[in-house]
Amino acid sequence: MPDPLHPWSRRTLLTAASGLAAATTLPAAASAAAPGPLQATYTNPVLWQDFADIDIIRVGDTYYYSASTMHYSPGAPILRSYDLVNWEFAGHSVPVLDFGSKYDLNGGRGYVRGIWASSLGYRNSNRTFYWIGQIDFARTYLYTAPSVEGPWARHASLGSVYYDAGLLFDDDDTPYVAYGNTAIHVAQLSPDARTQVRSQQVFSTPPSVGTLEGARFYKINGNHYIFLTRPANGQYILKSTSGPFGPYEMRQVLLDLPGPIAGGGVPHQGGLVSTPDGGWHYMAFVDAYPGGRVPALAPVTWSADGWPTLQLVNGAWGRSYTAPLPLRPVAPMTGTDTFQGSALAPRWEWNHNPDTGRFSVGNGLTLRTATVTGDLYAARNTLTHRIQGPTSTATIELDCSAMADGDRAGLAVLRDSSAWIGLKRDGGTTRVVMVDGLTMDGNWNTTGTGTERASAAFPGNRIWLRARADIRPGSGRQAEFSYSTDGSGFSRLGPAFTLNNAWQFFMGYRYAVFNHATRALGGSVRVARFELATP
Repeated sequence: MPDPLHPWSRRTLLTAASGLAAATTLPAAASAAAPGPLQATYTNPVLWQDFADIDIIRVGDTYYYSASTMHYSPGAPILRSYDLVNWEFAGHSVPVLDFGSKYDLNGGRGYVRGIWASSLGYRNSNRTFYWIGQIDFARTYLYTAPSVEGPWARHASLGSVYYDAGLLFDDDDTPYVAYGNTAIHVAQLSPDARTQVRSQQVFSTPPSVGTLEGARFYKINGNHYIFLTRPANGQYILKSTSGPFGPYEMRQVLLDLPGPIAGGGVPHQGGLVSTPDGGWHYMAFVDAYPGGRVPALAPVTWSADGWPTLQLVNGAWGRSYTAPLPLRPVAPMTGTDTFQGSALAPRWEWNHNPDTGRFSVGNGLTLRTATVTGDLYAARNTLTHRIQGPTSTATIELDCSAMADGDRAGLAVLRDSSAWIGLKRDGGTTRVVMVDGLTMDGNWNTTGTGTERASAAFPGNRIWLRARADIRPGSGRQAEFSYSTDGSGFSRLGPAFTLNNAWQFFMGYRYAVFNHATRALGGSVRVARFELATP
């Protein structure tokens, strides 16, 4: 999402570089949180990880949260919660980015393309989840699944481009999509949601507002609403009392509102969601680079004539509010993974599509070299994990006994400016090294493949590599690297690496595990353990 000082849209930048399930009955002026004995509170951000372009829905008493992943695969992660505060991974809507060879790092690159500003919906009539999103300004895709865990499959490919789509299944089960940048459109889909029936522009953003995008489409108490963001410092809502095609009236929800994260941006985009007792909440995201865009939650009330008002604390988005529901713990977003079973957990996403024949899980993660390159940005099968904020530490236990001459394996903090700690094997000798200076330009072409800043001899076959990252919003945040030969005592290696907090890459920093060849394929490493810990 663009910086408030540069209020252009993602459409402008990316081109240059290359719902609620059903109607909800709402009492007039419904309270944002039901009265009662609840005393628990929550603190924003509700989750300090990079989950942007939020869509949020409720199915029964369960909440689902979809987000952007751009070039990471699988795409469009889904989180699950029972209280809007505690979230866990549930799955991904797009199993593989099969939108062209560039997403395989084959003859091109998909950096800062792919999955963004998509929409998640649930259709009561067939008890099916739907995901919709446009790719590369070329086509719009729908995927469906009987549950968020999957299996997800491609349902349709439409020639129309629904930029920043918001999906709605109306009271009569008709599927609609609100979409667009500044000129806001509504499309009606066929009953099977495989073709477009009609589309028309329903609203033109006033010049005084500028850009509106990021549509979410709702039917609430008989009215149709399109929820829109002014990137990256405002939120507006359109209301129609005459059906999905309008006419629509606009109201401002927030503009330049102080956010709940020190150094972070204005909460914006995201979506509205109801609780079973009739309360309403707004889940937005906050620009918080270098860590990315993180979710913040706040209660909403509605006027008698059907307009929402955000509940503020001292004129700002609250740092803390009363919890909307009894808190219910779920699987933590931090902890240890020993890669048991036959598949990766949904917390993991590859940098572009992986070569599925070059890795395996079960008794650890085995990464066989998949690319011969001196450029980590061009290497396939780099496995990423979001960084937990405000600070966290990732540690891997690595068996390097099967590395081949010329191989490079390790743990990176990965973005358009990156650094790593790991192993280089050359001439039959292995060293542990710290490398920085991996960089890309604004078109996401590599401009630096790295400079070795420190090294030490390593004669063994098992090593622990550690990266600690401070992703609090602002400039000058740093990552530090260390290693251990026994898993207990760690030695610092190399200088601190300063993280890039510019927004243009959109995605925040990630921890990344990699193994690539510089001479020939054939080598491998085994990651026995990954641990993500907070202080």
